[in-house]
Amino acid sequence: MFNLIRELKSYKVFDKNEQDSVEQTIRFLENNVNCFDRSNLKGHITAGALVCDKEGNILLNHHKKSGMWFQFGGHCDGEEDCINVARREIMEEAGIENFVFGVPSIFDVAIMDIPYSVKKSEPEHKHYDVNFLFIVDTKSFDISNESVEIRWVTIDEAKELIDQNDVGMQRMIKKYENWFLSKV
Repeated sequence: MFNLIRELKSYKVFDKNEQDSVEQTIRFLENNVNCFDRSNLKGHITAGALVCDKEGNILLNHHKKSGMWFQFGGHCDGEEDCINVARREIMEEAGIENFVFGVPSIFDVAIMDIPYSVKKSEPEHKHYDVNFLFIVDTKSFDISNESVEIRWVTIDEAKELIDQNDVGMQRMIKKYENWFLSKV
């Protein structure tokens, strides 16, 4: 069974920003209840994955609510196994069911500040985002009602599409580029 605190404590970070995110996520898990559920109004663990192919392409999701390009992912909704959550989100958001791990455990950790939502009457809070790298053999996908568009892009195209201020996504693209170049 996937144990997030154990995985985070043994995780090798990429940079100082990610180190801060890992440390904050561990503190959040150790000092709060319902960390995997939206009922925790301070924040909650979310999980997702960067979906890529073996040729160096990335499947990005143009998220409807945010208007930004992201990896696939979402709320854990009480599920503590972040790998299961990432799998579920990819199936729900892109209709992809067959994939393998690019790396055997966590690929990236980031924290997103979520602003107050009048529509949901939801306070400002944090998403403690745990991501994995999934590799697929097929380029086919379905688009869910959560997306404006889903698109296969090259690494360079991904760097351009991703908001330049989204440090976590930019870092994830750089990590994938390093991973891919180590395989060719």
